[in-house]
Amino acid sequence: MRRSTPTMTGAALVLVAGLVLAGCSSKDDSKDAAAPSGSTSAEAPSGALSIQPQVQIDTKGAEVPAADTSNAADPAGDGSAKCDPVSIGMAGALTGPNAALGINILNGAKLAVDAHNAANPDCQVTVKEFDTEGDPQKATQVAPTIVGDASIIGLLGPAFSGETAAVGPVFSQAGLLSLTASATNPDLVKNGWTNFFRGLANDAVQGPSVAAYMVNTLKYAKVCVVQDDSDYGVGLATEITKGLGAAADANCAAKVKTGDKDFSATVQIIKGESPDAVFYAGYYAEGAPFAAQLKESGVTAAFVSADGTNDPQFVKQAGSAAKDAYLSCPCGPAPEKFAADYKAKFNQDSGVYSVEAYDLATIMLKGIDSGVKDRAGLVDFVKNYDGDGLARHYKWNADGELASALIWIYQVK
Repeated sequence: MRRSTPTMTGAALVLVAGLVLAGCSSKDDSKDAAAPSGSTSAEAPSGALSIQPQVQIDTKGAEVPAADTSNAADPAGDGSAKCDPVSIGMAGALTGPNAALGINILNGAKLAVDAHNAANPDCQVTVKEFDTEGDPQKATQVAPTIVGDASIIGLLGPAFSGETAAVGPVFSQAGLLSLTASATNPDLVKNGWTNFFRGLANDAVQGPSVAAYMVNTLKYAKVCVVQDDSDYGVGLATEITKGLGAAADANCAAKVKTGDKDFSATVQIIKGESPDAVFYAGYYAEGAPFAAQLKESGVTAAFVSADGTNDPQFVKQAGSAAKDAYLSCPCGPAPEKFAADYKAKFNQDSGVYSVEAYDLATIMLKGIDSGVKDRAGLVDFVKNYDGDGLARHYKWNADGELASALIWIYQVK
């Protein structure tokens, strides 16, 4: 997801988007993604549809030029680093219905670590993987193993907001750096954890930004907000509804559950209200069949969602119903070289949060190369970090939030 120049031509934007957000198509989808049922549209071929970046916006929904990140930190450094063997962990969904998001993050981190290790023979860093399936309960079972491994001095993750809330106290007590590339619930930084840092905008930024874009740019006057029951979905829906103001129609606001595949009752309520748009706050595993069932029922409202749905699996599973959907993300398009390196290494295109994971792993690597040897030292290093990455500039405030972070709007075309 590139940001290599201050401005980008439309042709270049579309070209790189095809590289960036077609990712994970080569995985064994029978294991990593739950196929929607009860929907012929969801199972239809998506053809040439892909998720394409449109514009970066601020909290008022106004366009902001992409940042120049030509000075982005290089995980290889100068090749002179020396350290004892050390590990960084990655925790997130690597199997299950939303595994694509976790795999994007893991691969981004591996790309950075492999580049570092190839350039620094005297400082070898290992990535240790921990599959939480994106489930808070599973995460609580995995967390003790992570903190009990003395070789792990920093953690990339957890990936989802719910699991982060569940295990945050464990990592906080252990003083283990928890650097997330994707957990966006705003309340996560309100727990007093001094070891937690978020590497992207939270939903208190995403919600108002996307709501303003829907109202001011897309001119939607009536929007149905539908949320799942995850911490992420609940928090995002709250921010979106607040930002939409009078455009949020309470008569068709609805709640669904993670794991649902039959949305007929919610679809009928929405159909009866004839909105301009439906905003879905949740993940692609439910978002795809929901979008398909809306289309099948004759609902013509635009489908809008956010980073939990912004994955090629949404397009694959929703089929033709995904066409023209707007998907926001605190993540930006990948730089061309990154996209090429990722494809060469993993034989699949980079996806949502691959670049953020690369940047955050690079920051941890820079800390290790600087002489950091323990968990407390790495937390302190990140707390005082100030530098460019491929996705954005990274500098954190006292709460663990980025000092500055923006949102991108994508569309399925």
